[in-house]
Amino acid sequence: MNDQAEKLRNRLKMDTPAKEAKTLAVVSGKGGVGKSNFSLNFSISLAKKGFKVLLFDLDIGMGNIEILMGKNSSLSIADFLSGKSSMEEVIFQGPHGVEYISGGTGLSQLVRMDRDSVEYFTSSLSEVLRKYDYLIFDMGAGLNEETLSILLSVNEIFVITTTEPTSLMDAYATMKYIHLADSELPFYLVVNRAGSAKEGNDTMARLEDVLVKFLGRTPTKLGILPDDKTVQEAVKRQIPFTMFNERSQASKGMAAIIEKYINKESYNAEKRDNRSFTARLKQFLFER
Repeated sequence: MNDQAEKLRNRLKMDTPAKEAKTLAVVSGKGGVGKSNFSLNFSISLAKKGFKVLLFDLDIGMGNIEILMGKNSSLSIADFLSGKSSMEEVIFQGPHGVEYISGGTGLSQLVRMDRDSVEYFTSSLSEVLRKYDYLIFDMGAGLNEETLSILLSVNEIFVITTTEPTSLMDAYATMKYIHLADSELPFYLVVNRAGSAKEGNDTMARLEDVLVKFLGRTPTKLGILPDDKTVQEAVKRQIPFTMFNERSQASKGMAAIIEKYINKESYNAEKRDNRSFTARLKQFLFER
């Protein structure tokens, strides 16, 4: 009887399709705030916790992700979209088990696909995403109609800012732009290069106050990364800072962010829309 029950459980596991990866988009209102560095090291930190992570570099024309980890892939998502390569062939191995896709010039191709191409892209991506726990998009600085379809399809938005007033204004403008298109998409705030814990906390509090006052939104204050010379040295050596020096203040800050993120229930992600990322993305691409 026990053998029969075990066989039934195994059969049910085989018949139940695996869920797609949880999707996050990392954005900033302006360039130069450390967004790509956060995306890479956050991905590595998740991988260290045992999660399987796919990092998608959509900071088109910059290629910062590859520079930060000293890699140079031969293919990008553009090669898949043009039919030259399969989805699996444009996925490359990064540090600590993180896998990544280079965006190349693929974003403009992605948003101009016809219906057949959209079907092929989303079905191929859906198949791949069943192998991962997280898909993390490193978005380009600023927002436009090309990026909005991806942003509105993900589960959560991570907003990276510094303590500079211009960075704060741009971060707010970014969240307002997204909020007006989807008022339930969860925001997670990270303050980078803070001179002190107080400066970082004050910055997050100011940004939260503005969001509550003008948008009626209460974001999740995820954490602070200090201004750390170790990060600059790691960038020069093309080694992710969480691997370059695990005891640095920046690495400790990232570890705290990861712990808070993993331990926090993502209350809005499922309530907002229980469809998969690729199902939502397909709808947005069809409705262009």
